[in-house]
Amino acid sequence: MLYKTLEFKNAVGQKLKVTEIPVLTIDHRYYFTIQGRLQIFVSSLYNKPQVKTCFSFRDYLQRKMKGSDFLDLFSDPELKSNA
Repeated sequence: MLYKTLEFKNAVGQKLKVTEIPVLTIDHRYYFTIQGRLQIFVSSLYNKPQVKTCFSFRDYLQRKMKGSDFLDLFSDPELKSNA
C-alpha cells in the first residue's frame, strides 16, 4: 500500500506533519471513510496549538475504526520486489 504525508501550518503558525495516510482509488470501499476521517483529523489539529509536531494518521484510524475494518484496510498484500 502507498502512503502520503501531509505538512501544513495550523492557525497558530506551528508546522505540523501527518504521516501514514493511505492512498486509495475512488472505487475502494473505504475511500469515503478515509477522506472524511482525514478531514476531521486535520481540522482538529488545525484549530488548536499542539505539543507534538508529527502525527500518525494510521494510529488515529486504529482508535476510530472497528478492528475488523482497520485490519481489512491495512492488510493489503505487500508488493513483491517493489513492483
